[in-house]
Amino acid sequence: MEAPPDNDVLWARALHFQHDDGSPALSGVSLGVRESEILAVSGPRGSGKTTLLRCLSGLVPVRRGEVWFNSVPVHTMGSLTRERLRRDRFGWIDPAPSLVPELNAWENTALPLMLRGTSRRRAKKAALEWLERLDIGEGARKRPHQLVQAERQRVCIARALAPAPSVLFADEPTASLHRADRAHALRTLTTAARSHGITVVLATHDPETAALADRTVSLLDGRCVQTVHLPPVGGPTESEGRAACSLSV
Repeated sequence: MEAPPDNDVLWARALHFQHDDGSPALSGVSLGVRESEILAVSGPRGSGKTTLLRCLSGLVPVRRGEVWFNSVPVHTMGSLTRERLRRDRFGWIDPAPSLVPELNAWENTALPLMLRGTSRRRAKKAALEWLERLDIGEGARKRPHQLVQAERQRVCIARALAPAPSVLFADEPTASLHRADRAHALRTLTTAARSHGITVVLATHDPETAALADRTVSLLDGRCVQTVHLPPVGGPTESEGRAACSLSV
């Protein structure tokens, strides 16, 4: 078993995954994600984007292939170990808002912090700061049913960012937002990630969303078909970047 490169915080090799009905979701996908990088995984519906994020994050066990996080093999972990990894090191944003209905907005945002052992006072302070950044501070004491869908999704984004995870997995995180709300939320997400050194793996079918990433990997029918390097301003040229996604044939 070959260890991943030192500069990759996430590394996957020859990932294969099938749905319960036997249809293939991933067919030999390999890629690496550098520390503090924002990687967009693009492709049409059914291309395997969500499945790839679920495998990389340990939400589902890998059937074939390898997944490494900071040189630790995720693919050999048991379910409880993967659950602790997700709680302590990872963040996740779903396409549609999913909040605890009995908790208000700041309590939902603070929940991951308190699960990690942060005091209620410190967790509340961090939660309120992130809700303000996402222009939902006035709804901090409202419960989910008192918020419109766009507001609930911003609470979900704040909840994912508040613990400053090592890796944030965002599965179409602004799909439920209007265009103006989407642009603001994405700017907040990417700016926060870069300022806090958070690695982001972002699944999207939207070219404008993918353009905010440092690099884009394209999937089609569960196979990696293209890697596009987007160097930072003043950084290396595209030809100097390294490909991190292999074409499976």
